[in-house]
Amino acid sequence: MTPTTAVPAPAEVEPMTAEEFFDFVHRPENANKWFELVRGEVIELPPPLKLHGRVSINIGFALETFVRQRRKGYVTTNDSGVLLERDPDTVRGPDVAVYEDAKTWAELHPKYGEVPPLLAVEVLSPTDKVNKVNRKIADYLRAGVGLVWLADPEEQTLTVYRRGHEPQLHEASETVTGEEVLPGLTLKVADCFFMPGEPTAAPQPPQAT
Repeated sequence: MTPTTAVPAPAEVEPMTAEEFFDFVHRPENANKWFELVRGEVIELPPPLKLHGRVSINIGFALETFVRQRRKGYVTTNDSGVLLERDPDTVRGPDVAVYEDAKTWAELHPKYGEVPPLLAVEVLSPTDKVNKVNRKIADYLRAGVGLVWLADPEEQTLTVYRRGHEPQLHEASETVTGEEVLPGLTLKVADCFFMPGEPTAAPQPPQAT
C-alpha cells in the first residue's frame, strides 16, 4: 500500500479587529477602494454608480435640512464607518445616517464610533445581492439602529425596516416619516429620486416640528 502524504490544513486567519481594519483601509494601496468589516472578515465593495450617489445626496440633503432646522443631531454620508459589533468586530458604512451622539465638532469620533445611528440609509446598487443586503440590515437592527431605509433607484421605492416589525414598502407617490425615532421628519419618496432638470416641482425640505 502506498503511504499517503498528509496535507496540512490551511492556517486559520485571525479575525481582524476594528482598529486593524482602520489601519488596513488607510494603506496607500487601498486608496479609492471601499471596504466593510463583517465579523472580522474584510469585504471589498464595488465603487458606487451615479444613480447611487444621486439618491444618497437627495436623502442626505433632506435629512441635513431636518437636523439643522431642529438644531439636534447630525448627518453622515459617503459610507462613514460605524462599529456595530465586537468579538468579532463588524464595521459597516451606511450610505447616509443620522446620529445624536455628538453636539459639537470636537465631540465627533475620530475613527469608528460605537454608538449606532438613529437612522441608517442604504441605496441599492445593481450588483447588490438580496441576502447580503438583508444581512447588512439585520446587523443594523441587531446593533440598535432605530430605523433602516432601503432606497431602490430602479424601482423608485423606499422600504422601511424596524426591529420586530415587517418591512414596509413605499412607492414614489407615498411619504415616509421618522416615526418615534425622529419625530417630525417626513419625506416624500419621490424626492429621493429627484433631478433638478426635470419638469416637476422641486422637493420641499422636511419641516422639523
